[in-house]
Amino acid sequence: MNINQPVVIVGIGEIGSVFGRGLLRAGHPVVPVVREAPAAAIAADIPDPLLTMVTVGEADLDATLESLPYQWRGNTALVQNELLPCNWEQHGLENPTIAVVWFEKKSGRDFKVLIPTPVYGPGTKLLTAALNSIGIAAFAVADDNELLYELVRKNLYILTANIGGLMTRDTVHDLWYNHRSLAEEVAADVFQIQTWLADAELDKETLMAGMVEAFDADPEHGATGRSAPTRLARALAHADQAGLPVPSLRAIAAQLA
Repeated sequence: MNINQPVVIVGIGEIGSVFGRGLLRAGHPVVPVVREAPAAAIAADIPDPLLTMVTVGEADLDATLESLPYQWRGNTALVQNELLPCNWEQHGLENPTIAVVWFEKKSGRDFKVLIPTPVYGPGTKLLTAALNSIGIAAFAVADDNELLYELVRKNLYILTANIGGLMTRDTVHDLWYNHRSLAEEVAADVFQIQTWLADAELDKETLMAGMVEAFDADPEHGATGRSAPTRLARALAHADQAGLPVPSLRAIAAQLA
């Protein structure tokens, strides 16, 4: 690892800024690429970064990967929610580094850790060291199967909390322990969608237990947020494409219409 090679961060928002801080603390130069920046020109000047992190939001991921300069495509890292292998494979990215982020960062507040962040891929050592340097627990994932579990677990958590929270408007503890039937029905629908998107056999019981572990790690975490309606719409679009009934998600959408 050449410590003098910079790390490029495409989309230096709240989460990207946390990674940037950790990388700088660990001694690595960081080059931020904001929305208005000419990425191709920056890539011409920095054709061989130590790593290219893509930290844009879920809605911007496809467009960002589609236009990512070719010099940066061979060594990328992704940190988005709602992420699965199909999201990077459709853009021809091979063996990217994936960080399943379990800390949140809101404007004007420092990061808050729920549980340790799993990392997998060529940049694992770099990113775990960077996060650990600023007090964020992170660990290396063993293989593709464990990565898929971690990705689906996070997706199950955030989609169940956000979509169920549209009805309860309270915390994840309230959703799971006071509205269990609703939460389980939403989680069951989300699990079906995740299974279809992942095109893999998934262990529902283990994943549900993992979701509840995250709920219990920060019980006062808000269940819903500004992104929740968009997440519901995206989930329903996937369900329509897959031909899945997802009755609880459709009932929630009908109530909100």
